Amino acid sequence: MNPDLDIRTLPMRLLELEQEHRELDQLIMSLQQDGTADELALRRLKKRKLQIKDQITQLVMQLSPNEPA
Repeated sequence: MNPDLDIRTLPMRLLELEQEHRELDQLIMSLQQDGTADELALRRLKKRKLQIKDQITQLVMQLSPNEPA
């Protein structure tokens, strides 16, 4: 676990990442529809979106109990 994040800040960080993921998704769709987007820029945005998704998955795993209640 990241030492800068404790159990109280994990939910807030999760919300921030989910928001950033949604914004990137909207930006990517907008650029693709526009048709004038730079392919390299699109690939970088998509890569960043995947990185955020991985971070979201890790945070969700940290927030979920390992054993059922």
